[in-house]
Amino acid sequence: MAQQGEKKGFIARMLEGKERDEDYARSTLPTNRWALFWDIFKGRFSKIVIVNLLMLVFCLPLIVLYFIRSAYMSAQEMLMPFSGWVGTGYPAAPDLLGLSEQVTLSTNMLFGALMIVGAIIAAVGISGGIYVIRNMVWTEGIFVANDFWRGIKINFVVVLQSTVFYGVCLYLFTLSINWAAWAITVGAGNSVLLTISTAIAYVAIVILTIMYLWMLSMGANYKLKFFRLLKNSFLMTFGMIFQNIFFIILMAIPAILLLLGSFFTMIGAIIFILFGVSYMLLVWMDYSQWVFDKFFESKREGGKVNRGIYAKVGKGGEQSKAVQQYASELEAASKIKSDLASRPIKPITDDLKVYELPETFARDDLKKLREYTQRIAEDTRQYAEEHKNDERYVVYNARFEEPEEAPDEKDKKKGRKGKKENRGARQEDGNKSDE
Repeated sequence: MAQQGEKKGFIARMLEGKERDEDYARSTLPTNRWALFWDIFKGRFSKIVIVNLLMLVFCLPLIVLYFIRSAYMSAQEMLMPFSGWVGTGYPAAPDLLGLSEQVTLSTNMLFGALMIVGAIIAAVGISGGIYVIRNMVWTEGIFVANDFWRGIKINFVVVLQSTVFYGVCLYLFTLSINWAAWAITVGAGNSVLLTISTAIAYVAIVILTIMYLWMLSMGANYKLKFFRLLKNSFLMTFGMIFQNIFFIILMAIPAILLLLGSFFTMIGAIIFILFGVSYMLLVWMDYSQWVFDKFFESKREGGKVNRGIYAKVGKGGEQSKAVQQYASELEAASKIKSDLASRPIKPITDDLKVYELPETFARDDLKKLREYTQRIAEDTRQYAEEHKNDERYVVYNARFEEPEEAPDEKDKKKGRKGKKENRGARQEDGNKSDE
């Protein structure tokens, strides 16, 4: 802690927090989910970057497919004369109405299927990333590479199931939107119904996206079967609809920057490469943990609530259950006498060594080994005898000794014991007289 009265710059105050009193160390601990997010983001930023890079490695096939699709669509727009009707000149050009929508439909049909395969590969990285981010939210110790591969082993199945479900549904809804756009253009159906179906498809995509995020966070925290996970994610999507929308907008800031174009696109790309995916997972996992504490953990026996959050001090806040449990365990451990702390143990500071037997040894070697062992044991006993009255051992052992009773208390107990014996003797005499 810095000396009292020392002034710090803006960057130091932002990173270290306020330093006003003796409770400085406690005051810097996060007391809510917002503070926990900022504490993780600034305190473990290097690990967030490493996790993000590891996830991007597995997302590369999906990213490459996206850019190939975009380049293919641009090339088609340049090569094909997308116009309604060309009626002049010879030979007459055919009616090209709806050709653009048809090309979009066929392109998405091909690349959408390939992107599902890319999403399966990306699921490997996501399964490791959500495990590391979840442990950060729980404020547990992290070894990024080790925990990342451990997370893949633990979460891959549930993340794979959720990703395949989301990818297939997204693929089908996207094709339905493209087909409706083509049908409206060429007049192949009722335009009103097709427009309504397109709007429903877009709403369904939003709902599926929220469900997918809940499936990831629930799968990382609880062992649930797929259909139970699907049901719970559906309930959480509509049960927390406004909170879900707010935090999705908050976590989508890097993607929004990419869509703004110009200078913002470059900033969004840099953010995505450095910490974009990790940031999005951190926002969602922090928010979902708050929901789990509120609706699940607080209502089940033995639930762990407010992991990584500390109660405020000096404003009527009580200690959290985790702190109370730690204090009670520490107090219980202090009441158990330790054999190592109650007696002197000689440190290894002299030249006494254990005799090592050669590969081929005789009776004299065994005798010499016994002599060395006895010498060390005698030296240890002498050291313990010389230092047994040292202050730290006397004070420590006195804590576990029962205090002697005062003479008055002993007399009172003897008096009570004598009265009981006399009362018992009189009862026996009365029984004999009755007989």
